[in-house]
Amino acid sequence: MSAVPAVELEDVSFAYRGGPPALEGVSLSIEQGAFLGIAGPNGGGKTTLLRLALGLERPAAGEIRVFGRPAGARGATRIGYLAQRAQLASGTPVTVRELVEAGRLAVRGPFGPLRANDRAAVAHAIERVGLGDRADAPLRTLSGGMQQRAFIAKALATEPALLALDEPTTGVDAESQESLAQLLAELRSELGVTILYVSHEFGAVEHVVSRLVLVRRRIVFDGSPSELPAMWHDPSHSH
Repeated sequence: MSAVPAVELEDVSFAYRGGPPALEGVSLSIEQGAFLGIAGPNGGGKTTLLRLALGLERPAAGEIRVFGRPAGARGATRIGYLAQRAQLASGTPVTVRELVEAGRLAVRGPFGPLRANDRAAVAHAIERVGLGDRADAPLRTLSGGMQQRAFIAKALATEPALLALDEPTTGVDAESQESLAQLLAELRSELGVTILYVSHEFGAVEHVVSRLVLVRRRIVFDGSPSELPAMWHDPSHSH
């Protein structure tokens, strides 16, 4: 018997209040352990698709399941989520470790001190993203790419089965984009975590994603990046 898909959308439609449809008739099955790139133009529905899969929005029509259960169900599978432009106010003196501990508290609840297993999970997440030597550095002293690694560590501290990232490389230089892509590929192979990666520019991850979906209100391409027609390598292309 084959494994239950990590995420399933069946004929899903969605519109923000008073607006035109953001997604129409979208069906998608994402296998466990996939590294799925979700690309498309701004306003094409990429972030909406991700938020629906995470149970943060409810579809107007259709069904969504995450590891076989309704999206957003209580006690459902752990999900690590890096929202768009995740950053802290520049004046916040939080350290890398404190940021990642906040991710752990989201799992176990805010009451009582972190236990030994929580601290171990936090330390492990920081090591995994290559920030072991910067754990006690104020986040604001790190480069943009390093800050994104810290936010990924925060998501990893939940020990997720599904890791969702929305435009994680916005404002990050090309070299850092490459190393983030490589980091995510390693996390997928080491942890078996399913990764959903939303981006309007997918050049940096094109060589590491296992599958690419292009969204323009509907799914206009679903396959290996190598099969992508040349005209679509710029997802802002209007045709």
